[in-house]
Amino acid sequence: MAKKAATRKANPALMKPVQPDAVLAAVVGNTAQPRSAITKKIWDYIKKNDLQDPKNKRNINADDKLKPLFGGAKSATMFELTKYVSQHVK
Repeated sequence: MAKKAATRKANPALMKPVQPDAVLAAVVGNTAQPRSAITKKIWDYIKKNDLQDPKNKRNINADDKLKPLFGGAKSATMFELTKYVSQHVK
């Protein structure tokens, strides 16, 4: 007999609303929201402002709003994004 595919449940910790600080709020807004929504809003901002490096799409070039989020760095990789977001939520 074949096993039934296990249905995946969302991790409740990821769905819990978190409060962005002033640096992150400049990009995603000041309301408490789940991390998934924050990440989506950051990516929407990156794509709207054409901040992905054209040669290496994994790199994000920081503008005036993202530079403080990235700790002053001129760019960050897409894999570092969650690390930087975690430093700016409560």
